[in-house]
Amino acid sequence: TDLPVVFFIDDDPKAGELFRRFCKEENIQVTPFQNPVNALKAFAKDRCDLLISDLKMPEMSGIEVLNAVRQQDPDIPVILITGFSTVDTAIEALRLGASDFVKKPYDPEELIHQVQLLLANRFLISENRQLKATLTGTDQSSLIGDSAIMLKLKSMITKLAEIRCNVIIYGESGTGKELVAHDLHYLGAYKDQPFIVIDCGALTDTLLESELFGHEKGAFTGADRKRIGRLESASGGTVFLDEIANISDAMQTKLLRVVQEQQITAVGSAEAITIDVRFIVATNQNLEDLVAAGTFRNDLYHRLNVVQIHVPSLNQHIEDIPLLTHHFIAHFNLLYQLQVQNFSPSSIQQLMRYDWPGNVRELRNLVERHMVLADGEKLELLMPPMSRDYSPTDSLDNNEPSLATLEQRYIEKVLETHRGNRKKAAEILGINTTTLWRKLQSYQKNA
Repeated sequence: TDLPVVFFIDDDPKAGELFRRFCKEENIQVTPFQNPVNALKAFAKDRCDLLISDLKMPEMSGIEVLNAVRQQDPDIPVILITGFSTVDTAIEALRLGASDFVKKPYDPEELIHQVQLLLANRFLISENRQLKATLTGTDQSSLIGDSAIMLKLKSMITKLAEIRCNVIIYGESGTGKELVAHDLHYLGAYKDQPFIVIDCGALTDTLLESELFGHEKGAFTGADRKRIGRLESASGGTVFLDEIANISDAMQTKLLRVVQEQQITAVGSAEAITIDVRFIVATNQNLEDLVAAGTFRNDLYHRLNVVQIHVPSLNQHIEDIPLLTHHFIAHFNLLYQLQVQNFSPSSIQQLMRYDWPGNVRELRNLVERHMVLADGEKLELLMPPMSRDYSPTDSLDNNEPSLATLEQRYIEKVLETHRGNRKKAAEILGINTTTLWRKLQSYQKNA
């Protein structure tokens, strides 16, 4: 993932270089400028996610810089720095559109923290727009990530979206196979046609047959009316069959005829109905191995296997975690009417050291859980996931500790790191001091 880019404008060269060194440790790229005119020229052609400017400079003032960049990008966060600490100056700067106002001398760590908050908010706005665009069905990928492996996946989807061939999607559970199928349909020329999703693993043979092919009234007990099958409803569009490896031999035989001849027969009927359906199927099992083992029909496999797409597990594109967390936070802010900011940089680093056996779905659930439990707008991990190099000997014993035990150890570790400062520990833990006090009291009682 590209690092966020901050332009730092100050006629004192030491100020920009010092701030650049501080930000390097936080994975923020700082481009220092002594001349505001040169900074504006660079702003016009280069990427900039946030701008910091001194208020009083020889060539032009920080207010003039603010006005100039606002004309090019109304949403760009701008922080103004000044040695004059009057309230009137601060109010004027904020009135003219500055995102924040910092007084000299400033604490670099506090300034970095404010930069992180503003960058997080900027990304949230961007993700909100992307989410709304996706919900309204505009031509955008549903997949989040700009790592090399994800860009390659998106490129392949874009090509296949215009070709109405059958596709097998491979990937572990929770990687987003349905989103890939969604994009294969909605990014193509047939996006206005039906897109039907059927989870083969959730239905018995009888229910799946009725769901796919439909049934006549009286075809079986409980069939009190005629039902149109999902395959007929999807004619002209796409059917996505998730967990295709779970269907029985009998259902494989019936599905083969449909894929091969594009015809269906409703349960209880003798009349064949012609359809026009593209089949996209997904599985977390290797169908070639199942064919070799005799549990999946070879002819059905080859009918479906025109093209294969492999969706990477999250630990193959761990660098996309910051972007994914921004996206999920934007989503749940909209869903729950919250105004939660992103995880702290240290929390993001912990998330990037974890294996994610549940893949993107596990990350999504973690973000949602933290957001609904958050005491304020700032997110900190309630308990860090174990890193990839974690082993049982890292714990106090070789037994698997309970969630409560892990939480207690983490809280005690944070307190130890900050020399017993409960206020600071509470901030890092993302809870208030009262909650922390109650937890510590319960640990003493259970000791």
